[in-house]
Amino acid sequence: MKSPLVLPESYWIASTEATTYPAAEGPVTTDVAVVGGGIAGLCTAWELARAGRSVTVLEADRIAAAVTGNTTAKLSAQHAAVYAHLRDGFGSAAARDYAEAQTSAITRVAEIAAELGIDCDLERAPSYVYTETEDGVAALRDEADAAREAGLPASFTTETGLPYPVAGAVRVEDQAQFHPRRFLLALAADLTAQGGRIFEQSRVTGLDDSKSRDGGHVLALAGGGEVRCEQVVIATQFPVIDRVKLFARLTPRRELVVAGAIPEAADPGGMYLTTEHATRSVRTAPYGDGRRLLIVTGEAFTPGDAGTAERLERLTAWATDRFGLESVEYRWAAQDYTTTDRVPFVGEVSGEDGVYVACGFGGWGMSNGVAAARTIAETMAGEPPRWAGLFGPGRFHLLREGGKLAAAQSKVVKHFIGDRLPHAAPSEPEDLAPGQGAVMRIEGALRAVYRDEDGGLHTLSATCTHLGCVVGFNDAERNWECPCHGSRFATSGAVLQGPAAAPLEAHPHH
Repeated sequence: MKSPLVLPESYWIASTEATTYPAAEGPVTTDVAVVGGGIAGLCTAWELARAGRSVTVLEADRIAAAVTGNTTAKLSAQHAAVYAHLRDGFGSAAARDYAEAQTSAITRVAEIAAELGIDCDLERAPSYVYTETEDGVAALRDEADAAREAGLPASFTTETGLPYPVAGAVRVEDQAQFHPRRFLLALAADLTAQGGRIFEQSRVTGLDDSKSRDGGHVLALAGGGEVRCEQVVIATQFPVIDRVKLFARLTPRRELVVAGAIPEAADPGGMYLTTEHATRSVRTAPYGDGRRLLIVTGEAFTPGDAGTAERLERLTAWATDRFGLESVEYRWAAQDYTTTDRVPFVGEVSGEDGVYVACGFGGWGMSNGVAAARTIAETMAGEPPRWAGLFGPGRFHLLREGGKLAAAQSKVVKHFIGDRLPHAAPSEPEDLAPGQGAVMRIEGALRAVYRDEDGGLHTLSATCTHLGCVVGFNDAERNWECPCHGSRFATSGAVLQGPAAAPLEAHPHH
């Protein structure tokens, strides 16, 4: 049976114009270089330009088209059951700081949209985290208390707009949802109008300060160009510069998305999330003609894990069963990274003067990305917001993070060493059907082999070019993914998503 293909474009990308910013050529000089053209990078660049800084955005592909272009686009301060976790692990002040950072981000998006006249389908709506089992009720009651103590308009309820019963839910009032591409493309246009520069298809491959003559930073670009700057912001979801040294504390996770039209009368009236059923996230967006676009996200998995096509079928069946969805008009996938303590890394990197990061948003990049922009811009101006310390990338809580850090590292070691033991798939290239891919041992070496729809074989090294883990095949999107740090590659070997900067090496099959 032929695997279903995830459509190449999300609704957000399909409903907006493609961007055509130029690639960087020759040496570029700027006050601040922002690496990454997603929500965190573009908002940071915009805030800095507003403050009078010379800013240049460097995007490896197209802006607002990678993780940000494939989001669910909930602009909410409710991030699953995070407030009880923060209160119990780090104290009530940490929970309040986190809530304030997220709430300020929602307000900031509304302010910018109003100021610039951006029509980005910004809607206020309640947000819910729910459980369908009585076993989950006590934890959600505790989360409602913690969220309320943190300053959010939160309550516990058993009533929702969902077309099926729940045992309990935390409801947070006055959250938001929007069209992220419409917002960010307008923001990018305003950034360039202020004198900021945006370069697309300009992949940063390293930071080489040995070339600096004035104490600044020099970014190397694929193709040999370079960018000189006083300060650099790495907003690439996962740091593309190895010396930032946050790899061990970031774990990749991928989720699938299906979307289709439902009548406005069937709109559940809010944003919903449950960690049950391998995660289910539900929201709607305006879709015209008396309809709403139902967007369902879930089936969380580690990049490279087998069975993605089956997960997509399960998610589609769930949306059809629970909401009567008659057809799926869009399919896509999202990816993000979670830190070992569930708080993003935002701020100046310890021991790296003038190098800032914004990453580890844990699936909540819309509010965290905007909050990161404000945090970095205000920190550079010498007036960091109150919550800056909570997000600082130099923090480390051994007792609280130790177990998760060890678990994450053991998984990396398994993929780095274990996958090299002689237990690779015994199949031969000749066994692959069109559209199938597998890692197999050929002449003593692990190879990533894919058979295209015309029967041609594409054989690559199975070793990720980032830090050497073994990739796995995604049979729904038909690409290669690294389970250790989330790099993704086309079946041609080309880099689809970092932190890897170099393609998988080709090994033509004879």
